[in-house]
Amino acid sequence: MKIAVVGTGYVGLVTGTCFAETGNHVTCVDINEAKVAQLKKGEVPIYEPHLDLLFDRNIKQGRLTFTTNLAEGIADAKIIFLALPTPPGEDGSADLKYILKVAEELGHLITDYKIVINKSTVPVGTAEKVRDMISKNCKAEFDVVSNPEFLREGFAVDDFMKPDRVVIGTSSERAKKLLNELYAPFVRSGNPIYFMDERSSELTKYAANSFLAMKITFMNEIANLCERTGANVDSVRIGIGSDARIGKRFLFAGIGYGGSCFPKDVQALVKTSSDYKYDFSTLKSVMGVNDKQKHIIVEKLKDYFKGNLSGKKIALWGLAFKPDTDDIREAPALNIIDDLISAGASVSAFDPEAMKNVKQLIGEKIQYGTNEYSILKDADALIIATEWSLFRTPEFEKMKSLMKQPVIFDGRNLYDLKQMEELGFYYNSIGRAVVNLKG
Repeated sequence: MKIAVVGTGYVGLVTGTCFAETGNHVTCVDINEAKVAQLKKGEVPIYEPHLDLLFDRNIKQGRLTFTTNLAEGIADAKIIFLALPTPPGEDGSADLKYILKVAEELGHLITDYKIVINKSTVPVGTAEKVRDMISKNCKAEFDVVSNPEFLREGFAVDDFMKPDRVVIGTSSERAKKLLNELYAPFVRSGNPIYFMDERSSELTKYAANSFLAMKITFMNEIANLCERTGANVDSVRIGIGSDARIGKRFLFAGIGYGGSCFPKDVQALVKTSSDYKYDFSTLKSVMGVNDKQKHIIVEKLKDYFKGNLSGKKIALWGLAFKPDTDDIREAPALNIIDDLISAGASVSAFDPEAMKNVKQLIGEKIQYGTNEYSILKDADALIIATEWSLFRTPEFEKMKSLMKQPVIFDGRNLYDLKQMEELGFYYNSIGRAVVNLKG
């Protein structure tokens, strides 16, 4: 099948590459000439495990191509995916200007039956807006479908190739038939394709991400309560996670959620609710708690240093909002950096993938290490902000020999409390007892 994917961001590039991997001929369209030139040279502009292997294979086999010309990109395509950014506006609403602009252009270009699919995360009613925009100038038949993505950064290729479910919003039998064929290779193990109306499909994506954000935030509040009551959040997590009604996932306490999806999707669902005269108070609370949680680790640091961080050298492990990605959007590490600099501390950071992006954003406000140990020399304390695998089993004795004092503030609860006590570290994590320095 011939497919066009408009937009080569995170979602668009994964979508186009994975569809090409199952034998489809995919043309990816983007107005960024420099980016398209980079893609044509076989360079993947984002870090996502395994994507480069599929990307390289499908370019070499001629199934994955790139262009800046929308008319050229959609000419032979039966299906057009819109994978365009929907950044939050000042009022929290998802900005649809990129999607509607392309929809308007498509109205002039579509001359035979095509399915136009919103792959971007969009508010309820967007399919209708896209349909109306195309209809203004289009005489040919077409269908507009909602097909939200449920990709986890760091696992996006696996999530696309072996989805838990595929959600498709359409009332068109013609579109259903084609999309059943398109997705058949991805659901051979029996995972379902759910067909529903467009509005329910659009709301499903927001509801899923908002629920997961709420689950994370609930556990962060439980962690904060654990610190006050003397309970251990890890024990609580195990105790409730074994309940099948709750489940084990998204119960790890930390320093707040970030990334490109949860913050803006929660915000957008609150705005949609407001537009429909409904006060979604639960999600408003989620946003407030999450904002506070991003600052909690520096508050702990201030308490330890009796309110004075001026002149302190703080090492920071992790800059990406989560491991296995270079994405720093809404990353808690950025809040930590701002708080530390405002308090007069100097910051040295290391991240396996995200340092380039942080440097582009904030420049030389902080120092950047060549590895996780290079930033520890004479550090007054270490903060762990991202749970990269290489941070899980470090050389603790080497760390102690480099640091001014063996002090760790762990925003991701990577280490065992008893082990840290035996190793002689001061160790302050989230929702667990503080391990103090001996003597």
